[in-house]
Parts: sequence; structure tokens; C-alpha cells
Amino acid sequence: MNNSAEKIIVVEADSASRDALVSSLQAAGYDASAFATASEALNAVRRTDADLLLLGTSPPDPRALSAHETIAEIRGSSATERVRVILLVGQDPKERAAALDLGADDAISRPWDSAELPARVRTQLRVRRADRLLLQKVDIAEEGQKIAHTAFDALAVTEKMTQDAFSLDRRLKIGLAAVFCVAVVMAAIYFLFARTTQIDLQRTTASIARLERGIMRQDDLMTQARKLREEQTPTGAFPAESTGGTGKGAARVNDSSTAIIKDDVNSVCLLHVSVAFRNLQSGQRLRYAGLNQQGEPLQDSDGNPVLTLSGNGPEVKLDVFGTGFPVSAQGQIITNHHVAEPWWKNDEISDITSQGFQAEISSIHAYFPGDPRAFTAEIGDISKEADLATMHVQWKDLKRAILLIDSNKTAAVPGEPIVLMGYATGLAAILARTDEDTAQQIVKQSGGDPSQILGELARRDLIHPLITQGHIGDVLPDKIVFDAQTTSGGSGGPLFNQQGRVIGVTYAVLQGFGGSNFGIPIRFSEPLLAGVVAHAPN
Repeated sequence: MNNSAEKIIVVEADSASRDALVSSLQAAGYDASAFATASEALNAVRRTDADLLLLGTSPPDPRALSAHETIAEIRGSSATERVRVILLVGQDPKERAAALDLGADDAISRPWDSAELPARVRTQLRVRRADRLLLQKVDIAEEGQKIAHTAFDALAVTEKMTQDAFSLDRRLKIGLAAVFCVAVVMAAIYFLFARTTQIDLQRTTASIARLERGIMRQDDLMTQARKLREEQTPTGAFPAESTGGTGKGAARVNDSSTAIIKDDVNSVCLLHVSVAFRNLQSGQRLRYAGLNQQGEPLQDSDGNPVLTLSGNGPEVKLDVFGTGFPVSAQGQIITNHHVAEPWWKNDEISDITSQGFQAEISSIHAYFPGDPRAFTAEIGDISKEADLATMHVQWKDLKRAILLIDSNKTAAVPGEPIVLMGYATGLAAILARTDEDTAQQIVKQSGGDPSQILGELARRDLIHPLITQGHIGDVLPDKIVFDAQTTSGGSGGPLFNQQGRVIGVTYAVLQGFGGSNFGIPIRFSEPLLAGVVAHAPN
């Protein structure tokens, strides 16, 4: 992997504009430096092997190099002919056309846009990278040609020696032929190794980049929180302290539902599972090569993060959120298998593990409503029959109600009302229930780090599960179908019947149709909890 930031040289006579250009490029993760004159910039291009020249100056001195002369110097030198050139011009389209006619690779009109400029730069650097890759392939081909020439020379020498020394022992001739064969085999192995290494590197980089794009950044988190806040209505989900309101397909909050909410809501915890990736060959964890001034990972010209197996950069981690609830006084909680081990049946992570990386738990923390602490959790048992798992939480002095479960086959009846609790949509939904200023303050102070965001939310007593109501639509041998709304993050949440007993565990939603969500009957958890569960009386 290429872990070095690409080099950009800026030429701009105006100091304020020069500083603004350098600041924008450095914020995008590039190694940018600036000069007031083209002559200074050309020397820097040759000296530092720069990738791109951003030419934005009009020469104040008639003796200074013009844009045409500067580009001619770039194209005329074998050391710099592949450097990409972007000209900053005025608003007149004729100026942009003239810039391209001069030999520039692109032209940007002033005043330049802070979003457009890095995008144009990335486009040109993508071409630069393609040029470099082509040169590497040419070098490999030339090296192979040299090896082949060496082999053929060896053959010629062998033939000459054979003609001149035909009286030598037969074993000597066989030895010379073997030397030639070894040379040919070495050339073939070299080509095969170079080609295989290149393909494997491309596949691994692409897979990790796809995974990284799925990790929510600071701006994405705020955008999703705002969207959820705008979509909030008096129907559907309601906060823990609510005692009224109805939703589409949901039963009116009755006395039994209110009792369930009051007694059990503080026992439903938010689970934060952090997954890291370890290289099986070296044993090292995958890391970012570095961070830019905004604290975000450095990116290459394709917008992908620059990753490495060495250095001191932060580890690449996948943050997964789910729900759990306690079923024993010893600290055992129930959740889903795909929450406890997020790589289970996850095609995107499996694509990475098939290329030499192993997904592993970095940390698990549980957050309970009304408590500012993050409780450490460990995986207990994994079900062999269903998408269920147990975790053990270090309770410390925490006191929470143990939820009663009803594992009878008759516990779930089609048509009966149910109450569902969980942390659907994870962090974004919690932030959406705060005001914009509070959410902005929390995310900004934490730098977008999920653990710090959760710590501040817990300190402010803002972590509470979403509660929805609905009815059981169908009961199948291995699942309960219901219409109480939920989504990603709600996995592992308890499904209560009218008596306040847990009859199922949420594990899946039907995308695009909120009328059918799925829970696993709680009886499938019995093999994991033998002897420690508080069962409800029959």
C-alpha cells in the first residue's frame, strides 16, 4: 500500500490566496507547498518528484515565466513530463479553453470552490496514479526481458562451449543445460510472483476500502440525526417516560404496557461492539496511515483511506450497535449472535477475512439508562440453533431488574398486543432525541469517536431505548412475526407480551416494509441459560 501523501506544488502570487489553497489541500490529506513564482515551483517539482502543479499566478514581472513557458518546461523535461497541471483562470470560458490549449490537464475558474477544487485534484491524481502503475508494469516487463536476454546469452555460451569442447565429459554438458533451465524457471517464477502480488494487493485494498466507507463519520452522524429528528412524529415510537400515544398498527398504551415500560425500561442496555482486523501472516492489526487536520484518515486520490500494517496510526475499527437485556443476577444478558460476533454471516467482512485478515473483538461495552458508566462485557455462549448469544456484564454495584421470560410455546399468540424495546438506529437515533445544539456540541467535543459520544450521552442521562407497540402477526416454529417498528441497532431487544414477560428477541426486519419484523422465540435461549434464568410462573 502507498502510505505517503501525494505531493502538490502551488504557484500563486497573492499570499492570502496562496495560503487558502495550501490549507484546503492539506485538509484533504495532501502534502502541499506553495511558491510565489513559477521558477521556484519548477525547482521544487524537480527536487521533490511532485505529482501535481496547481498554477494560479499571473507573472507580475515581464521577465517571470508565463503559464505557457511554465507548462512547456514541465512537458519538455523527462523528469517532470508526467506531472499533472491545473491552471486557475478567470470566469470567461475562453480563458479555460486557452488554458487547455496551452497544455494544461484541467482549468478551474476563480473564485474556486472548496469542494470542487479537491475533487478536480483527485481526478488528476487518479490519472497520475494510473501513469505510475503503467510505468511499474513497463519496468517489470523490462526486467523480465533482461532476464530472458541473460538466459539466451547463457544458451549461446553453452552452445559455443559445446562446440569447442565436444570431447568433454557428458555430465558437464548436462550441467550446463541445467544452468540454462534454471535461468528460464527463475524468469517464469518472477513474472508469476509479480502478477499474483499485484492482484492480491488490489483485491485487499478494494475490500477494506468498501468496509471503511460503511463506517459513519462525524458529518454523516449529524446528518442522519437531523434526518431522524425531522421525521419524528407523535406516532410510532415514544420515550420511556411516555404514558400515552398511538402509532400506525400499534395498540394504544394501556395500563399493562405502562407497567412494562416503568418496570423494565432501565434494564434494556445499549451494546457497543468494536471490531478490529488482524493480519494472519504478520499478526499485526490494520491501521490508518495517519490523520489530517480534521482528525479524519488520510485518503488517496480515489477517496479511499490510506491503510497500513505498521506505524502508530489509529487502528481500523468497525463499530456495531445492538441491544441486550439481563436474565440473571450473575450479569448474563441476551442478545443476537450477529451482535456478539458482527462478522457472522456478514459478506462484507467475510470478503476481507478471505484475503488474510481475521476479524476480532476489540472491546464490548454496555450502557444502561440512568447510569453514566460504560460496563465491560464479554461474550458468553453462542447458540447453535438460532441467532442468539449471551454476554456477561461486570455489574459492579449496578442494580437493575432481571427480566422474566416465558418460554412456553403458547406464550406468543397471533393478534395479541406486544411491546418492543431497543436502540434502533444506534447513535443517530439517540442524538436525534436531543436538540441540535446539544447534538452538535457532543459530536464536536468527541471528535466523532463513538466511545466518547456514548460516554457523554451516558453522563447526560440521554441513553434510553426506543419503545414501540404493535401486534403479533404470525407465530412460526422458529420465529415470531410482528408489526412493532424497529431497524438496525434494535437487534437483541426484548419482545414483551401483555403480562410483561419476554417472549422473543428481535433479530431481523423486512427492508422496505415496516409491517413485518421478526423475533426469535425466547425458548431458543434456554440451552444458553440452563440453571440461571428467572422463568415466569406458568
